Amino acid sequence: ARTDRFYVKQFEADTNANFSVLFDISKSMSFGSKAITKLDYGRYLAACLTYFCTKQRDRVGLVTFDDDIVTRIPPSAKHLDVILHELDHIQAGRPGAFERPLFKSTEFFKRRGIIAVISDFYEEPQAVIDALKPLAYSGSDLIVFHVLDPAEVDFPYDEATSFRDLESGRTMPVVPEKLRQQYRQLVQEHSAAISRLCSENRIDYALFDTRTPLDHALFRFLALRQKLSRVR
Repeated sequence: ARTDRFYVKQFEADTNANFSVLFDISKSMSFGSKAITKLDYGRYLAACLTYFCTKQRDRVGLVTFDDDIVTRIPPSAKHLDVILHELDHIQAGRPGAFERPLFKSTEFFKRRGIIAVISDFYEEPQAVIDALKPLAYSGSDLIVFHVLDPAEVDFPYDEATSFRDLESGRTMPVVPEKLRQQYRQLVQEHSAAISRLCSENRIDYALFDTRTPLDHALFRFLALRQKLSRVR
């Protein structure tokens, strides 16, 4: 006002965000060919992310689901201990589905925030993305963590045997040597389709397998996410 000139005032401010984990605890998540199951890897991942966000003074919450909502802890700055306790006690017990629990979850996220979805995503890619879209279109920043076991990726089995579906209980006789290449290709195509559909809908996607040290996997993903945020 004293100089008759216009100025642009710039400043930085810290804001508190809502961060929530949507954690798939369906029966298939209990599979583990090594020392750790997908469920355990997912719970450690959820605990790490929740802890990081609490250190940034964000409000943290948790929703667990299989074919429906199992538990819900609403976002709060004081809920870290509650979430860690819940993560420590969850068990995978029922078959899973995405449409109903994720659609119901949209009611919990009226306020914009960050949502991390942790699952093995054993459903058709289009069905997965259709279930995720309402959460993405609500204005929240959506991150998808696709967790698989190394055996599900590499199919290292040698002897002919019967494989049982953990969720349906159905068994199928398989000769691994004859199906290994086709199986690997189908898994790669499935993951690639989910990744592509997520990208088309501005949903961040990361594929982890449980043999990857969690700190390495998180570091790579968060570094990439920071780089992408600058581009956006």
